Amino acid sequence: MNMISRRKFSLCLALLLAACLLVATAAQAKRMVSVDRPKINMRSGPGTNHPIIWELGRGYPLMVIGTQGSWLRVRDFENDEGWVYQPLVGRKAHLVVKAKIVNIRSGPGTRYRVVGQAKYGVVLQTQERRSGWVKVKHENGLSGWVARDLLWGW
Repeated sequence: MNMISRRKFSLCLALLLAACLLVATAAQAKRMVSVDRPKINMRSGPGTNHPIIWELGRGYPLMVIGTQGSWLRVRDFENDEGWVYQPLVGRKAHLVVKAKIVNIRSGPGTRYRVVGQAKYGVVLQTQERRSGWVKVKHENGLSGWVARDLLWGW
């Protein structure tokens, strides 16, 4: 291999490694989990010896921003950060209402009738996505569509 070919190869390899690192970082940054028990504690550090910050209910969505052993450093929809024990969360998609009140509609659009409402902080299970709308289900059984930009999670 001549000197120019080696340089091109080295440059291509460096670019490939940088791209892989960016993809891995982006994937970690966007990893979401949700509470998989009736109630769990969000703590100030990775261990039961750390104070409890919040108690979180089933389905509450969290963004993973770091790990330490079996503990996940997480952020919620209000940008609060803390630690949760990984075996207590799962990968079932949930969303939380980030607007004061949202209309839950019979179909994916404002022309559909309102079948209910949800208030700020209410957790909804994700069922389907369609062009800026999400079909959700409330724990009381109510199901319908909400504009995606009014919700946080996945």
